[in-house]
Amino acid sequence: MKLFSKPSSVKGTLLALLLPAGIGLMALAWVVHGLLLDRMSRDFVESRLKDEVAFLEHQIRQAGGAVDSLNTGDYFQEVFHHAFAIRSPSETLISPSAWQPLLAPLLTMDSEGSVRIQGAEFSGAPSDILAYRKAFMVDGTPIVVIVSEDFGALKRSQTELHAWTAVVSVLLILLLVGVIWIGINLAMRPVVSIKGALTRLQDGEISRIGVRAPEEFRPLVQQLNQLLDSLDHRLERSRDALANLSHSVKTPISALRQILEDTERPLDASLRQQMASRLSDIDTQLEAEMRRSRFAGPQVGKSANPLTQARDLLWMLGRLYPDKSFELASSLPEDCRWAIEEHDLNEILGNLLDNAGKWSDSFVELSLEEVSGKPWISVIDDGPGVPEQELAKLGQRGVRLDEQTPGHGLGLAIVQDIVGRYGGRLGFAARTPAGLHVQVTL
Repeated sequence: MKLFSKPSSVKGTLLALLLPAGIGLMALAWVVHGLLLDRMSRDFVESRLKDEVAFLEHQIRQAGGAVDSLNTGDYFQEVFHHAFAIRSPSETLISPSAWQPLLAPLLTMDSEGSVRIQGAEFSGAPSDILAYRKAFMVDGTPIVVIVSEDFGALKRSQTELHAWTAVVSVLLILLLVGVIWIGINLAMRPVVSIKGALTRLQDGEISRIGVRAPEEFRPLVQQLNQLLDSLDHRLERSRDALANLSHSVKTPISALRQILEDTERPLDASLRQQMASRLSDIDTQLEAEMRRSRFAGPQVGKSANPLTQARDLLWMLGRLYPDKSFELASSLPEDCRWAIEEHDLNEILGNLLDNAGKWSDSFVELSLEEVSGKPWISVIDDGPGVPEQELAKLGQRGVRLDEQTPGHGLGLAIVQDIVGRYGGRLGFAARTPAGLHVQVTL
């Protein structure tokens, strides 16, 4: 079974991940606390027992091994609060006497160090003790000393402390749940704001998403606004294309209709040629508007190789204008890519080169560079050029500075539209002694 195979609520997913993790970590901490508490208690008691055994050994050595001369009994119990057992060849002391069944077997053991006895059932004696045994010699006399403590009492205190730790852990888990819930709701506030903005956008109350999103959501908001901008531009372009198409074909169609409706006018060869020319104009206008409608505009993730496309266009234009030279100048690397849709770049380069080829006398030079990190295109020709006062008219839709040359005045206007959609700039300058210099910055 796959977990989280289906997208669900972000809140639910975070809670499903964070709550079990928090509870599991808290439970692990509780278990580790119990183990450490048991270990620390045993080490602490064992250390005290060892010190008291050392004290008894010192007392016995000072008494020269005479165990019966020691001040034992009530004195030891008042000082140490522990049970003890001392054995010499001549005497055995065990205090309190109720612990004798527990400590007497330990006096005969061979091993030394701490000993744990659990589950013992003797009247007046504890069932769980920790004892420390040490054997030594005093002037050739073997002595065995054992000090012991009721470990069950300590375990009961330890169990009570561990239970209170569990209660505190449960309270901390409840507090953790509240903190996680508040944190998730605070973290999701931008999403709620974006959702509200999208609802107002759908209802037509706003045209763009203006939510002050945190850093993690800014790319999403920017992409949504760019998508809205792109859709608006495409809608505007479609409307312009339809208006241009309607305007450009209306006059030729009216002229053809008048000719066809004039039944008294004979259709001679000249008139047929005029009609064919008008139909050709309509076809050209339709093709131009169809090309404009295919402009993509800025698209995320789209790029084009300018050198490859430029070389293909220069080769094709060299075939169209065989008596003219088309040159390419560029320092761009072969694998350079520009953030522009391939069709748009083809339209820009194709229209500029075709326009330059049409007007040049002998050569056209295309330059491709990057200026301040932005694509830069330059096209120069050695044609008659354009008067300084007429340069501002270039690029205007339908404007033709020379009516004797075939064309519809849309080539540079198309370039102007594409460059504008990418936020670029199209500029014109006169060359000395003659010619035109077109520059495009994207």
